[in-house]
Amino acid sequence: MKAYVYSSVALAVTISFLAGCGGGGGSSNTSPVGTTPTTPVTSEPEWEAGVYEPQSQFIAKCENPRSGIDPFTGSAYPDTQGTAMDEKLWLRSWTNDTYLWYDEVDDNDPENFSVLAYFDQLKTNELTPSGTAKDNFHFSQDTAEYNELSQSGISSGFGFSWEFGSTTVPRELTVRFTEPNSPAASANVPRGAKVVSINGVDFVNDNTQQGVDAINDGLFPDDAGTTTSFEFELVDGTTLAADITSDNISITPVQNVKVLDTDNGKVGYFQFNSFIVTAQEGLVDAFNTFVAQNVTELVMDLRYNGGGRLALASQLSYMVAGPSQTNNATFETLRFNDKNPTTNPVTGQTISPTPFYSTVIDYNEGILTNTLLPSLSLTRVYVISTDATCSASEAVMNALRGIDVEVVQIGSTTCGKPYGFYPTDNCGETYFTIQFQGVNNKGFGDYADGFMPTATPNFDFELPGCEVEDDFTTSLGNPEEGMLAATLSYAVTGSCPEVVSGSGIADIKALRSDQSTLAGETLIPIDTPETRRNNFVLQNKINQPIIQERK
Repeated sequence: MKAYVYSSVALAVTISFLAGCGGGGGSSNTSPVGTTPTTPVTSEPEWEAGVYEPQSQFIAKCENPRSGIDPFTGSAYPDTQGTAMDEKLWLRSWTNDTYLWYDEVDDNDPENFSVLAYFDQLKTNELTPSGTAKDNFHFSQDTAEYNELSQSGISSGFGFSWEFGSTTVPRELTVRFTEPNSPAASANVPRGAKVVSINGVDFVNDNTQQGVDAINDGLFPDDAGTTTSFEFELVDGTTLAADITSDNISITPVQNVKVLDTDNGKVGYFQFNSFIVTAQEGLVDAFNTFVAQNVTELVMDLRYNGGGRLALASQLSYMVAGPSQTNNATFETLRFNDKNPTTNPVTGQTISPTPFYSTVIDYNEGILTNTLLPSLSLTRVYVISTDATCSASEAVMNALRGIDVEVVQIGSTTCGKPYGFYPTDNCGETYFTIQFQGVNNKGFGDYADGFMPTATPNFDFELPGCEVEDDFTTSLGNPEEGMLAATLSYAVTGSCPEVVSGSGIADIKALRSDQSTLAGETLIPIDTPETRRNNFVLQNKINQPIIQERK
């Protein structure tokens, strides 16, 4: 999916959860004495090609209106009686007003679609230069489910970060890392361990629906206190059996902070997994360590960082670049469609750029404090990346390049999310459609195919660096781990080293080269329930305007 979000309901940000103006709706009639009350008759509006009525004419007019109090807002639902056509025409006008590429949307007759099917096609059909869909992040979610998910700061699980090699047989699921103090960490399951069986079911080869259901139930428990029997194959070929009980897992966003003594001087390293509020303290502590030990090079390991708060991304960029390089510079500016060059069409506010924040932020209040952030004032930084490096992580890379800090990229092409949206509720469904693009101090934001490491960059989305596979044979932060080793080598030589792949992940194509026993059989994939959550919670840029400075 190719987009990121600047707003979120759950994380104390200024999400534009547009429940509507409560507008219009059918009226209730008083029935004559002795007659049976009837449902009010609601007239259905009509579609006219090329004519777009105001959103307010249709918003919150619902075929099946909600009633009562919204438990997430504490306010009454704005819904009034309407029709499916009201909902579709609201989607059409809303898209025409706010969609970044509104002029590339076909104006098809909504009568031919259900509400959700109509929304699905309200997007551009154009392609990126690489031939992928220009808009690959267009979806909707039941509002109650979205609220429950996005407002959950702690989730039930084991504490694994998984690398999905294949969700169909022969399946492959590898441990990236385990969260500190989690059940997975307590079971001593190391990076690179591959799942062999779950609750006695052959994880790799079972292609029955019963087996897949059992795998899903064991792998992704709904509640804390669920015990699953795992069998893993470790990188040395041995096996590890462990009964692990799920718990409420808190993410530790900043891990493995180290200062490495190298031939090129002191190099700071940290693994950074998510731009969430709790990351601020960890980042400040890390940079205080780097400043105290006079590091001259910095490696930011963002290989699994799907994004988060834009303000934190701005703070991190400041801590890398320092006051002189960021003075009077813009971290990022939102660019909306050509109907809205100066005004945010969703909030109605004047578009203003996000600066490089130089102080600690009180995220509960949404205000700056007077506490200055530590900074290194580097002119070059190394970023370890994969296709899981998304959104706010890419914004850091783009913002630093916008002020001429050299960003050296080691790993693989990032996910490519320069775009964003405001999740918007109408009639119990939350819609996600691309509404803006983020650009740096130089006005660049065209990296929909991701940032790409290359020895000889020719385009703005190409960065100096090396393509290196993720190495699952060694723990993260170990100087011998493949991607970090390549980074340290590049820092000394300025060129890409000869890297021997040590991923520990079997070649899926080779595994599938002999599947005669499955010929003609439908392959049943296991669930990946983290995917949707990552897409709109973790892989999203969350824009929280900082309203004032604390005195």
